[in-house]
Amino acid sequence: MISHSEDRWECGVCWAVYDPTEGDDVAQVAPGTAFEALRDDWRCPNCDGSKLKFMRIDDER
Repeated sequence: MISHSEDRWECGVCWAVYDPTEGDDVAQVAPGTAFEALRDDWRCPNCDGSKLKFMRIDDER
């Protein structure tokens, strides 16, 4: 499975979605930032789950 910079990722704890087109206001991540480019210590803005808890959403846009 190949990951793309526009892929969305879902938290396996609370199901919050990281959408790179929106970024993350809580962590001051600019829109257009790919999930892979997030810092390793980035946390879910909803439940504080680790980046490792996120799964790529396999959807077509």
